[in-house]
Amino acid sequence: MQEFESIIIIIMRRYNLRSSDSSRNQESNDYSRDVRTYVRYGECEKNQAERIGGHAVDGCREFMASGAEGTPQALTCAACGCNRSFHKLELRTEVVANHGRHGQSLHGQR
Repeated sequence: MQEFESIIIIIMRRYNLRSSDSSRNQESNDYSRDVRTYVRYGECEKNQAERIGGHAVDGCREFMASGAEGTPQALTCAACGCNRSFHKLELRTEVVANHGRHGQSLHGQR
């Protein structure tokens, strides 16, 4: 779990994102926003034909950890056997604006 949190922090720094706590608007107590970032590893981009001078990917569509979080097996894909670093990193960021003194969200209840 600690390794996953470290990755999130590195990604947030690289893309200049803020966590929910630091993204509060300091100018007004009536308005604030939460930034939520979700990390997903998509299709495998490892070139399987590199040794023969070609380019071919195996067709693995999504990273699935082959072990529990925090173990070395968590970095290996159960579908294709590649390291997680070969899979395309996909970040999804949501900005939820909150308005009102009681933290009522514009997108539904908090």
